[in-house]
Amino acid sequence: MRADDAEDAEDTAEPRRAAANSRTSEAGAGWVCGSRGTFNDLLPERVRPLSWRRPSVLWRSRNDVIARLFGDPCDAIRRRCVTALAERGTPAAFTLHRPAPEFSFAVLGDTGEGDRSQYAVVPPLLAAGAGTDFMVIASDVIYPTGDTADYPAKFLRPYRDYPGPIYAVPGNHDWYDGLRGFLRVFCDLDADCAPPPWRGPFGAVARLLWRRSGPVDERALAAARAEYRGAAGQRAVQPGPYWAIDTPSLRIIGIDTGVTGRLDRDQGAWLREISAGPKAKLLVTGKPLRVDDDRRPGAIEGGGTVDEIVQDPRHHYVAAIGGDIHNYQRYPVRVGDRTVQYLVSGGGGAFMHATHIIPRTHVVDEEEFRCYPLRGDSLSRYSKLYGRWLRLPKLFELTPEEATAAVEHRLGIRPGRGYDAGMTPSRRARFVAAVLGVPRGTRYRHRLLRLPVRGLPQLFRSEMADWDRPPFFKSFLRVDVGERELRIRCFAATGCGDHEADPPCEDEVTIPLR
Repeated sequence: MRADDAEDAEDTAEPRRAAANSRTSEAGAGWVCGSRGTFNDLLPERVRPLSWRRPSVLWRSRNDVIARLFGDPCDAIRRRCVTALAERGTPAAFTLHRPAPEFSFAVLGDTGEGDRSQYAVVPPLLAAGAGTDFMVIASDVIYPTGDTADYPAKFLRPYRDYPGPIYAVPGNHDWYDGLRGFLRVFCDLDADCAPPPWRGPFGAVARLLWRRSGPVDERALAAARAEYRGAAGQRAVQPGPYWAIDTPSLRIIGIDTGVTGRLDRDQGAWLREISAGPKAKLLVTGKPLRVDDDRRPGAIEGGGTVDEIVQDPRHHYVAAIGGDIHNYQRYPVRVGDRTVQYLVSGGGGAFMHATHIIPRTHVVDEEEFRCYPLRGDSLSRYSKLYGRWLRLPKLFELTPEEATAAVEHRLGIRPGRGYDAGMTPSRRARFVAAVLGVPRGTRYRHRLLRLPVRGLPQLFRSEMADWDRPPFFKSFLRVDVGERELRIRCFAATGCGDHEADPPCEDEVTIPLR
């Protein structure tokens, strides 16, 4: 049974043991489903897929464009909200304390579309995340605009069966209502989220276009919380949009990167202070510091960058996990005599950003780089989408094997999944790979002929290529912390029933803490 047909089939097939992962077989990647995913039974009666091709969705997300054109007001809004939290009596240094030296937690990034792709992550998350003490959402809790009214359907209901507390760092979409919904749900603060007046001749235009936050229906929010996540162990109030969780063996630090990825000077000063000392530290950020073979250090208002703080040997960071880009990537970067693991974990439920556009890596050696989905699977999935949209399936559609061979040919890398050695891609496969954005050699070239994958501006990237049928290629992390080491595993959520109870482990790394 092909994965595209599995969701419509009756669940009559015998469950079978999941393949190891996408690196060992097409079945492990979810291209073939032996049983229908049980996540379908978790869905509300009526679910309208969140489509980024709808003009109304793009218009509601306009604050991203306004912030980049006229200036980002997030710094001023955040300072005002943090002041209100401090006056209310938030924990000192925005830090929560956990006494246990050994614990586990889950990390999901970019979750809240509220449709099939988000719910497909839930059963494998509950299986592989069993026994974790808490969950962290890294970026974009709610799409498209972070409204409080969307939290019951896109946050509280999907994770109703996760027994522990959930913390989060906001992403750019959570800021499209001025962060009001995020602060109300996670920090128990209903703050004035109106932006300060813009200066300059175009300030009036920015004020006119900026999308304001919607009202908070306290009664509806309280009812939804009581119905879906009302148990005592599920309730948590985090100190602010940025925070730290301190334990005897590890300090977990979450930062708020706003719309454009910059930290305000107050948060920057807090980050430098909370990063001091010999204890090992792990950073969770809305924007990744290493992604798509590129370094994005994260500017701090007034000077300096987030990555400078992470790489400073006095701060003892062992890993930095970012969301925003909707796939999984890992870069083990040597910093002096130690290795810092830079991860992207943005596959928690939203549309998938392509991985086949990632060039042969230079941030680290290609043999050390890991991504999910594999580049060949990504190219195959996009080729099928474009074949359907353009009504040219015989030209565009590539099997996973054909796509893998084309990626190997253009990038000069070994395939992520072992097929027959020496397969030469056809001219058609090479053409499709070039048109859909697989770079030649090591760097992007000649983008003019590429269809919208990731080479065009923000609103015309992979957002347009969302789908709601397996294989979904979603993912999440489980982090197990001991007194001397931590273990990070990336688990896949394919949408196939075969993989829900025993989700494929796509990557794993163990990091010493002492």
